[in-house]
Amino acid sequence: QVQLVESGGGLVQAGGSLRLSCAASGRTFSNYAMGWFRQAPGKEREFVAVISWNGGSTYYADSVKVRFTISRDNAKNTVYLQMNSLKPEDTAVYYCAARLSRVLVPTTPTAFDSWGQGTQVTVSS
Repeated sequence: QVQLVESGGGLVQAGGSLRLSCAASGRTFSNYAMGWFRQAPGKEREFVAVISWNGGSTYYADSVKVRFTISRDNAKNTVYLQMNSLKPEDTAVYYCAARLSRVLVPTTPTAFDSWGQGTQVTVSS
């Protein structure tokens, strides 16, 4: 497993942008598929985006695929989520997750091995 720490959340008006970062510890970051999930109060955790071990493949939830971009910098052991055109319904705690795999790019929470503590994103109208 790897230790993950999210940052970059905050309060933004609708239409604004935020960039989330997830810093990973350990020496094997490049072996992990990395994902972003979010969870609003009273809601289940939902998939947002995932990126393969080398950044070659990405997948997005339909609700964010045009507005959000996931990327990674393996040299910095960091994965990012650029969020543009934010909407109030994007308000949630955003979690970074890791899956040890150079093959799979899963989109379900149960497939991931490690999780960060989350960072709050609040979008006002």
